[in-house]
Amino acid sequence: MTMYRVEFTSAAARKVRKLDRPVRARLLDAIESLTTSPRPDGVKKLTSTENAWRIRVGDYRIIYSIEDDILVMTVVRVAHRREIYRS
Repeated sequence: MTMYRVEFTSAAARKVRKLDRPVRARLLDAIESLTTSPRPDGVKKLTSTENAWRIRVGDYRIIYSIEDDILVMTVVRVAHRREIYRS
């Protein structure tokens, strides 16, 4: 099975580090599951950009991009659902 490599933007990594331990663990588990299946059921393609996807993990959202040709998934943003779409 093909495994995707996960990368974080500096802002996404900083946000994940600041979260409470149980929330961080759930988010990292969800991100880990995306390495084998980057487009599982329940994931939504965002229309604002060409290659952005969103997955829901409780009250948090993970925005990520997928580069299939080099098998890399980049976590772009992690935030609470009320904050995720604000600029």
